[in-house]
Amino acid sequence: MYYIGVDLGTSAVKLLLMDQDGAICKIVSREYPIYFPHPGWSQQDPKDWWEQTVLGIRELTEDVDKSQVAGISFGGQMHGLVILDEEDEVIRPALLWNDGRTYEECDYLNEVIGKKKLSEYTANIAFTGFTAPKILWVKNKEPENFARIKKIMLPKDYIAYRLTGVHCTDVSDASGMLLFDVKNRKWSQQMCEICGITTDQLATCYESYECVGTLLPEVAKLLGLPETVKVAAGAGDNAAAAVGTGTVGDGRCNISLGTSGTIFISSKKFGVDGNNALHSFAHADGSYHLMGCMLSAASCNKWWMDDILGTSDYAAQQEAIGKLGENHVYFLPYLMGERSPHNDPNARATFIGMTMDTTRADMTQAVLEGVAFALRDSLEVAKSLGIHLERTKICGGGAKSPLWRKIIANVLNLKVDVLESEEGPAMGGAMLAAVACGEYASVEEIASKVVKVVETVEPDPGLVQKYEGRYAQFCKIYPACKPVFDIIH
Repeated sequence: MYYIGVDLGTSAVKLLLMDQDGAICKIVSREYPIYFPHPGWSQQDPKDWWEQTVLGIRELTEDVDKSQVAGISFGGQMHGLVILDEEDEVIRPALLWNDGRTYEECDYLNEVIGKKKLSEYTANIAFTGFTAPKILWVKNKEPENFARIKKIMLPKDYIAYRLTGVHCTDVSDASGMLLFDVKNRKWSQQMCEICGITTDQLATCYESYECVGTLLPEVAKLLGLPETVKVAAGAGDNAAAAVGTGTVGDGRCNISLGTSGTIFISSKKFGVDGNNALHSFAHADGSYHLMGCMLSAASCNKWWMDDILGTSDYAAQQEAIGKLGENHVYFLPYLMGERSPHNDPNARATFIGMTMDTTRADMTQAVLEGVAFALRDSLEVAKSLGIHLERTKICGGGAKSPLWRKIIANVLNLKVDVLESEEGPAMGGAMLAAVACGEYASVEEIASKVVKVVETVEPDPGLVQKYEGRYAQFCKIYPACKPVFDIIH
């Protein structure tokens, strides 16, 4: 049997075909536009997602026995606001996760409603990317559109609706809306009242691996697939990627070094830190996860290499780096402000500690170490909740650098496992579809059988000790600079 994973990303939909043993048969990617009608705004047309997904599924399955396709599921960009009217037509373009127009609504939620209440209702506080502030923005700025809302959905859930006719979402994606009671895995009545909506306007919430329906007859015909194909609820992109890397069960960790950086920790127990420095969400495996998200990770290295050094040979620049743990130059990696753990949009990137003998290699090393130190900031918050980790998976473009993997292993004092196949949310989606179809009994079972580790980077005790001292110094830099950031932003 075959299973399709649909990763509905910000710039493209990536589709993956997996067989019942977890082998990847084919991958297809199809792009669609993003619209920026004003500075800081970011929108897409959900119809573009649907059209490219349909074309992608047809291309993905053109060379296989279509009768053997058993299930479809998703990973998807989180937090986006899709609103439908009485006829299930899209009312306005979707506001995306990286849309920053809701700062007034976030201030209202965090300061007037209060962070303590938000955390009590949803386990999280308001960020401009989250969905609830977007709903308030439509209510405040486009009341005529707000009055027409019949259903509120997330991006991947719109695709699930078009496939099945079912208004559905899943617990992991719903967790990022600021409308979901994460601890009790249900919609928050209080948050709905604050936003002026009802729970009837929200989609039915499923576990990520649950079947929500089968293909509508006309859709099955359009795709050339059987009507019996099951559609599973799927997960938000980070939770789906965690499934794809086997970060499921209790006390597992995955570090993603993409444009942004995340440290994702799966847990059987629900937990929230006192300052809401980490996101506390429901996980796709039926339990929970904590996630620290830094806004600039591998993008810091790309900026340093491409824009400042003017080179595309990243490896050559890293070859010149000498001793680790002895660099006197530090780099704060806040090129776009910072989310976890500081939640400070005014934070800025900073080099500090240069002298007349500072080299290009020292500064390149500082960039790599700065990202590692910032990831450790989030790890320390997790430790404060009693979470003990010994190892982590690693994925994303930055993870291709052996030197960066070594730095992360020693700065965080974790064994770093490198994976054979790293296809992120699309792979996680296909795995969730296989569980929904009964091919595997649980998300943990398929992860244990399909995800393969090919290399482990072990921390070096001497180097770990050196980085302890360096990290202690790094921790003093942001608090010292914060008053300046607030002036110069």
